[in-house]
Amino acid sequence: MKVAVYDTYVVKKNGVTMHFDIIVPKEQSHEKAIQYGLEYLKRVGQEGQPLTTQECRFCHTENASENVKKVIEDSGYYIHEMEGCK
Repeated sequence: MKVAVYDTYVVKKNGVTMHFDIIVPKEQSHEKAIQYGLEYLKRVGQEGQPLTTQECRFCHTENASENVKKVIEDSGYYIHEMEGCK
């Protein structure tokens, strides 16, 4: 499965910057990736934080690993948490 990776930086309510990738099927729109990012922010208690094309930028496409592919098939997207997400 080919996926699009969106490099995303969001400032949390406590001022710490979260860095994560939003990974979606290649054919999904940028707007859909942002919608998934907003769902993720809500799930981790950061609802209301800005997430626009300024914070979420297309990075590249790649082949999904089996784990990422399964999560995308189940929920439509995958979040790869990198910095400040916990």
